[in-house]
Amino acid sequence: MPVPSLVIGIGGGTGAGKTTIAREVTAGVDSVTLIPLDNYYESRSDLSPEERENINYDHPDAFDWTLLREHLLALCEGRTVEMPQYDFEIHDRTGETVTVEPGDAVVVEGILALFDDALTEMMDIRLYVETDADVRIIRRIRRDVAERGRELEGVVAQYLQTVKPMHEQFVEPTKKEADLIIPEGVNDTAVDLLRERVEGVVSGGEHPRP
Repeated sequence: MPVPSLVIGIGGGTGAGKTTIAREVTAGVDSVTLIPLDNYYESRSDLSPEERENINYDHPDAFDWTLLREHLLALCEGRTVEMPQYDFEIHDRTGETVTVEPGDAVVVEGILALFDDALTEMMDIRLYVETDADVRIIRRIRRDVAERGRELEGVVAQYLQTVKPMHEQFVEPTKKEADLIIPEGVNDTAVDLLRERVEGVVSGGEHPRP
C-alpha cells in the first residue's frame, strides 16, 4: 500500500462547511481518504435507547480517540483500516465496518478534529473553518431533520443545551492549533491557495506547512 504524502485536519463548529472545504481543497488530488470524526463515536450498545439519546455527543468524551489514533497511524504507515459505521437515528454503531485504504492524502474532518494532541501531531496541515453561528445552526437543523430523522424541537433543544456550550468550551479553542483559519465557510481565495499547496505536496514539490 502507498504511504500518504499528506495528512490534513479540518476542525470547526457544526455546520461550518468542513466537509465542503475538505472536498474543495483536495479536488486536484488523485486519491483522498476521508476520515469523518462522526464515525468514531464510542460504541454505546450497552445502554438503552433512552440513555443513548441523552448523551452529550458534542463533548470530547463522546469519541473513541484511541481507535481514531490507531487508524490514522495505520493509514500514515500505508495500512488499511476497518472504519466503524455510525447510525445517528439509534445513536450507536451499526456493527458493520468499511475497509479504508490510504490515499495520496488523508483528511480527518470533524468538530473536534484538532482537539487531540496525538492526532494533531500526525497532521501536516491543520485547518479551522470559522462560520457565523446563525448560519451554522440553520445548516445543523436542515441536516439533522432531513438526513438524520430528528424532530425540529429536539434539534433546537440539543443545540441550546449542548452544541452551543460545547462549541464555546471545546471546539472554538482548537483554533489555536490551526495553521490556517478559513473565515466565512467556503472562502474561495483560501481554498484556491490551499489547493495549490496540497497539489504541490502530493506531487513531491513542496513542504506541507503554510
